[in-house]
Amino acid sequence: MSDSIIKVTNVKKYFGGVKALDGVDLEIKKGEIHCLAGENGCGKSTIINVISGFYTPDTGKIEIDGVEHAKLTPKQAIASGIQVIYQDLSVFPNLTVMENLALNMELADGKKFVSKKRMREIAKEAILKINFDIDLDELVENLTVADKQLIAISRALLNNAKLIIMDEPTTAITQKEVKSLFKVIKKLQAQNISILFVSHKLDEVFEIAERFTVFRNGKNVASGDTKELDQNKFTYYMTGREIKEEPYAYIEKENSKTILKVKHLSLKNGFEDISFSVKEGEILGITGLLGSGRTELVETIFGYNKADSGEIYIEGKKAVINKVKDGINYGIGYIPPERIKEALFLSQPIADNISITRWDDFSNKLGVIDEKKVNESVDEWVNNLSIKIGSSSDPVRTLSGGNQQKCVLAKWLSLDLKVLILNGPTVGVDIGAKFDIYKLIKELAAKGLAVIIISDDLSEVLTNCNRVLVMRRGKIVVETLPNEVDASKLAALVIAD
Repeated sequence: MSDSIIKVTNVKKYFGGVKALDGVDLEIKKGEIHCLAGENGCGKSTIINVISGFYTPDTGKIEIDGVEHAKLTPKQAIASGIQVIYQDLSVFPNLTVMENLALNMELADGKKFVSKKRMREIAKEAILKINFDIDLDELVENLTVADKQLIAISRALLNNAKLIIMDEPTTAITQKEVKSLFKVIKKLQAQNISILFVSHKLDEVFEIAERFTVFRNGKNVASGDTKELDQNKFTYYMTGREIKEEPYAYIEKENSKTILKVKHLSLKNGFEDISFSVKEGEILGITGLLGSGRTELVETIFGYNKADSGEIYIEGKKAVINKVKDGINYGIGYIPPERIKEALFLSQPIADNISITRWDDFSNKLGVIDEKKVNESVDEWVNNLSIKIGSSSDPVRTLSGGNQQKCVLAKWLSLDLKVLILNGPTVGVDIGAKFDIYKLIKELAAKGLAVIIISDDLSEVLTNCNRVLVMRRGKIVVETLPNEVDASKLAALVIAD
């Protein structure tokens, strides 16, 4: 028997004339937690699909538990113990927890009639494997992303998983939920189950993985023990360039204007008696656990919600913000945490997504859009933000996460903004694009824009903000400066009772 659960050797995969994988190797030991890292488009998704049997490599060798597979199919991969948990988790929101866990087994066993009693027993067995406490009759659509993730893990274990591949599992969950997920992963490892953990977050790689592999442009760049890694090496392996993370140096001028001021703002079931201000050139960070009220607060400032009480001032003048259009008219831009659901029209052209906030400017009295003006504006922002595109007429869904986020930024920056609010600005963005976005935010602030960053990525907050507010249970409980706390101290403030 092999000591490796999977060994991929010199695998190549072409799509037309494009080399998605150019002779990559990947070996995962039994009971090992292995991190696969790389920027978007490096070949991570392709190798996952090769390992799981969805893609047949053009050349190369795949061995599972010492057995070579000339042409691996999804059915063979599953039978060999390979399970993939994708970012969308592949759960059915309109079904119960029990149905999500047990229905596949009922179908696979060829049952003519579904037995709820039998399904409940299967579901109980599944959640028991990781000590997952959940109401089996709850609809999955009512659960948190973290709970949906544990359902996907429990379901994988029902299929006698030997290797579980987790594709960016921490993208949409909080720091507290990440800690809980890592505990579950360690339990799986104790059962000699291997984990391929796909991530581009260095702190997670250090905390959870023993070994790592980095892909870049479809090739192996590095592989080894995580103890050999540091921030600079990891970043260089990922991007092929030296990137230095510099803290934001805010210098308040004597005549600095207060751009945004919030006084005693409250929203029922959201937040209570919130007061703060942001001056020109400041980058204010707001952090807190999910449910702390941070998102409800900035959505109210922007106009998604109408405040029950309190006041908002823009450049010293009271602002009446009851709807989104009011927020925009006062010069407020808002980038939501889920760009795919809330900020982009995925099937529409890149040009339309960037120019949508200025369609009134681009149309005549009859409502006819001047395409020349649109294209000139779009070209300007594509160049200014270094957005990597084929054609501006391509659907925005064809872009990587980082380039999609830059399109969302361009949409707002094309307006005459006074305040830019970024909620989770680099969620699902690879490390190179992340630093590009950080650099851009700092440049915008240095030119006088008032910026608010909402994030539970504490290093993101500490590196990019000159002040930080911590929210708990709908209230601001702490205001601190990045040079007064580190990530661990800030985390303690966030979770304190």
